[in-house]
Amino acid sequence: MSFSKPNASAATRTKNRTPSDRTSASGMCSVCVDDCPGICEIGKSAYRASENLYPQPFGIITAGADKEYPVDFSHLNIMGTAVGAVGIEADSDKAIFENVNTETRLGNDKGIKLRLPIMIPGLGSTNVAKTHWDGLAIGSAISGTGLTIGENVGGMDVNTRLENGKITHCPDIEYRVKAYQDWQKDGYGVIVMQENVEDSRLGVLEYGVNKLGVQAVELKWGQGAKDIGGEVKINSLEKARLLRDRGYIVLPDPYDNNTVSVFGKAFKEFERHSRVGMVNEEGFVKRIGELRKAGAKYVFLKTGAYRPADLARAVRYCSVAKVDVLTVDGAGGGTGMSPWHMMNEWGVPTLYLASLTYNYIHKLASEGKHVPDVILAGGFAFEDDIFKAMALGAPYVKAVGMARSPLCAAHVGKLVADQIKKNSVDKTIEPYGKTMDEIFVLATRVKRLFNSDGREVPPGAIGVYSYYQRLSQGLRQLMCGSRKFGLEHLTRNDVVTLTREAAEVTGLRYIMDADSELAEQILAGKEKANAKVAVKTKPRATPKPAAKAKGKIKKKK
Repeated sequence: MSFSKPNASAATRTKNRTPSDRTSASGMCSVCVDDCPGICEIGKSAYRASENLYPQPFGIITAGADKEYPVDFSHLNIMGTAVGAVGIEADSDKAIFENVNTETRLGNDKGIKLRLPIMIPGLGSTNVAKTHWDGLAIGSAISGTGLTIGENVGGMDVNTRLENGKITHCPDIEYRVKAYQDWQKDGYGVIVMQENVEDSRLGVLEYGVNKLGVQAVELKWGQGAKDIGGEVKINSLEKARLLRDRGYIVLPDPYDNNTVSVFGKAFKEFERHSRVGMVNEEGFVKRIGELRKAGAKYVFLKTGAYRPADLARAVRYCSVAKVDVLTVDGAGGGTGMSPWHMMNEWGVPTLYLASLTYNYIHKLASEGKHVPDVILAGGFAFEDDIFKAMALGAPYVKAVGMARSPLCAAHVGKLVADQIKKNSVDKTIEPYGKTMDEIFVLATRVKRLFNSDGREVPPGAIGVYSYYQRLSQGLRQLMCGSRKFGLEHLTRNDVVTLTREAAEVTGLRYIMDADSELAEQILAGKEKANAKVAVKTKPRATPKPAAKAKGKIKKKK
């Protein structure tokens, strides 16, 4: 496992001249020569300056950290069993994976129903989110899952109307909400609106609740990609000035004559930055009360990969204010414009943060205090991630957050459909056919179930729906193997760690210690009927320092 400093990455379109010979402390080539044109991050920064902080090109990519952490979810393994069934009759004809229930409930009244335990958290004003919104929103709606309209959408829309500094009309927000609501089926799923500092000043959530019928709103403290406010790039001088007038931080100053004179030449994009919040319990509880009074039925909080004390604040404040759902997002994912080195080197990685979240939530729950339902996010993409996250945080974790992976599915669905129209299907896809019905295995099902009144599910949404159906079957198969036929039956005993260091971080059992008491009983012929494996996962409010790992495994590339 390497902890060497990166000085080159596909994310920043840079590379080392001698990639196999690098200095670990700086990431520089072992020998830096005068005739190199500056293809590494340091070299490129010599002529592009702060522009090279960010993954590139903006607006058509997503980026996630590629740092390998000492312990992550690959250090957990799922436990199966050959005995019994929970949540269904222990009958081989009934205990089949198709009968696993993957539905979950969120909120203080458990009134938010999800067919799959997936939320897309906080896709805001980045271009890539807007480009693929139909795929994401409609795909989520027909799948019965949740989706969040992230920060700054109202402030970024040039057609937004303001009265006394408050939003009275925003076409972009209205479109995003309706794209989801118009395809929502049988009361499943939820569309959530989010606010940051600027959104709060503009009254975005009140607008969503009162004018658009949004029931769920979310305060945003931060995310797993960065510990500063949201950022995007602007390629229009007029829009840069508009956003500056609306109170955003815009760099460089779009009203500076020297800046204007070189715009389109030396640089082609302004940076728009959001402010960081100043959290305190009194202000937080007051804001929750304001949103409830405004008519919000469900109130969420999303916090990022901040230090443990801030996570404790999030858990405590949510308990005091009786918040419905707490989303905890670990380092170092991202869907928009987050500084690349910040994404890699800042924050508490997801497994560590998830373990702390369980400890803190369990402590308050054990004292009889209100605790919110928890959504864990931070690099999840597959069914095993869902299982591990929910088992690790059981019974408090009710869903996982995914953003980059649904975006990928929406993008691929849209791209393949475009290729089909142009009769230029990629050679890697061509063996499946040349039409939508041939290539998309679920296309005919989607048409049968959801196309109506002249409306057709767009290809990006078919991509998201198909991806989610894969996750659904994969999750049901894993749960069937563990003999758990409903998400509510998952426990921390359903996962073990592969290293003692991971056991120290998570409080879960090391694989060589798992079932030790029961195994001894079985070997001695003393197994009791319907015996249950002891679960020794007592949480610690503050985990002890990690012991030196034995048999440490390296994450696969």
